[in-house]
Amino acid sequence: MSAIFDELKRRVRPLLANNQLLEQKVRIKARPLSTEEAIGNPEANDFPLQKGKERLMQAEFQGALGQAYTDQFGDYEGTMGEILAMPLSNNFRRAIFVAAINAALRYLGKIERTIHCRDEGPAMCGRQLPAFIQERYGKPRVALIGFQPRMAENLAAHFPLRIVDMDPENIGTSPNRVEIESPEATRAVVEWAELLCVTGTTVVNDTVGPFLGDKPVVFYGTTVAGAAYLMHWQRFCQESK
Repeated sequence: MSAIFDELKRRVRPLLANNQLLEQKVRIKARPLSTEEAIGNPEANDFPLQKGKERLMQAEFQGALGQAYTDQFGDYEGTMGEILAMPLSNNFRRAIFVAAINAALRYLGKIERTIHCRDEGPAMCGRQLPAFIQERYGKPRVALIGFQPRMAENLAAHFPLRIVDMDPENIGTSPNRVEIESPEATRAVVEWAELLCVTGTTVVNDTVGPFLGDKPVVFYGTTVAGAAYLMHWQRFCQESK
């Protein structure tokens, strides 16, 4: 487990303890959502959820919901204290932790937008991303870490763009005339870029470390909601609920 999870645990524990949420026998249930439950019927069929590569795990905590993308999914039930004590040794356990803190922080009113957008939401979100970046960073060279189709097509239309993805089916393809590169190219892509646009899934799969350097980062998605709040990272997720 990377140091980032030690820090997340250190920061979230007092919030839960001060609200007596560690001691209470609160049940958290996480389950993988079907594609229909997670994102409805978006305009295209090229999202990772639709391709069966990943699922959204959903945690419910005192009526509040939190989610996490993961490629290792299943059901879990336990207390927040048990989850904080759990060794986060694989993607399944890290997804439980991430979804749970998202739900708990949503319950405490610390974060919003923890439920994945549906139907036309992904396309609407992608269209808003260029303006979000331009207002803050001008016209930077952008690295998109994690292929999100609608974000990729909108970024390619406005910025010099390179894309890195872990899915072998995506690597080497060139949607929007931008070739998707393999994780082996990450260092070179990060060095080239002036701004990193990074999927929150990097927290669950414990690959976020290389992106936390001296370059500005915009994390995207519901998965990273709680971590972004706790670590003071910038997050873009305009159409989630």
